[in-house]
Amino acid sequence: MAVPGPGGGPLRNSNFRHRFDPAVARIGLAPLTPHDLRDTAASLAVAAGASVKAVQRMLGHASAAMTLDVYAGLFDDELDDVADRMGAAAESAEPRCQVPVPVRRTLSGRGAT
Repeated sequence: MAVPGPGGGPLRNSNFRHRFDPAVARIGLAPLTPHDLRDTAASLAVAAGASVKAVQRMLGHASAAMTLDVYAGLFDDELDDVADRMGAAAESAEPRCQVPVPVRRTLSGRGAT
């Protein structure tokens, strides 16, 4: 949904902040900026389980690397969740190999490092 301009037409970038800032001040949220809203949208998307690629597309970043450069801290909890799930899977998995895995030998006959 587009925010209407003063004459009812589209709100242009050139006059957006002249209307946005006073509105934010009137409702007591100053110094909220449009960029703060963008960051909030990214945070909510990550909290909802969005991947880096989904957030990249949502924000219009050129690459996922750019998204991670800006929002990497939002994905830290995701790594903890992955580690927890991997640990649970490892604990519940049945051993697949009863025999110790042999040490790989090099041409010199010594164990590989």
